[in-house]
Amino acid sequence: MKPQRFLLLSSIFLAILFFFSTSPVTSQEVEDEKDFSYESGSETGPEHWGELHTEWSACGKGKLQSPIDLSDERVQVVHQLGQLRSSYRPADAVMKNRGHDIEIKWENHTGGIWINGTKYDLKQLHWHSPSEHTINRHRYSLELHMVHQTTDNKTAVVGILYKIGRPDPFLAKMEKYIKKMEDMAESEEEKLGMVDPRDVKKGSRKYYRYMGSLTTPPCTEGVVWTIIRKVRTVSKHQVNLLREAVHDHAEMNARPLQLLNNRPVGLYRPRKIRS
Repeated sequence: MKPQRFLLLSSIFLAILFFFSTSPVTSQEVEDEKDFSYESGSETGPEHWGELHTEWSACGKGKLQSPIDLSDERVQVVHQLGQLRSSYRPADAVMKNRGHDIEIKWENHTGGIWINGTKYDLKQLHWHSPSEHTINRHRYSLELHMVHQTTDNKTAVVGILYKIGRPDPFLAKMEKYIKKMEDMAESEEEKLGMVDPRDVKKGSRKYYRYMGSLTTPPCTEGVVWTIIRKVRTVSKHQVNLLREAVHDHAEMNARPLQLLNNRPVGLYRPRKIRS
């Protein structure tokens, strides 16, 4: 076997081993954002998150932090990851302005996803503008995070990137509620009635997979990230609505890119059927 082929197969094997054997750890986002901001250079900005509270130390010292750049040079195709398996249904939901983002939280069981045989239930979704993850260093206009958890609070996040173009249908349904968020206190919630997660369109079976962290304090590591490869579209008006609703420091609420630190990043794509 040629050395180059051996090294390639070895690296793919290590990536597969990583994806199928890593055990995520318990993680929980901070709901109250008054202690941190997205203002670079400020005392509470992203470069100082790890210094603000002892329990936030991973933000500064962690080695598996998110977001990252999804570079073609680093990504390895891993067919064994398989298609992203999900099963969602409509359930009652509320919208909340958390100051640093707009969140939709489901009050009842609404289904979820399976990763390596483990079920992760969908709990909430929220938006970041501009996108937190980049592809080949290109930052997009918006990123949606669908946050899932197991019964013992292990976390998996599905991320969808958006560029400016046609309006996003799911956001279009939420626009009237997002407008209300500007005048609502952080503790208040707006009832949305039944919201179907299936209305969030992914549009592709291809996805990136890597192990990372929460992108807000406490930046807990062990989060399974799935970033959909297809970049969808959102209107400039919809992006502006989300920015106007949050606090001034969070109009641009994307955490800076973090070091990859030699982590494997997989790309799943269906095998081509040979005729």
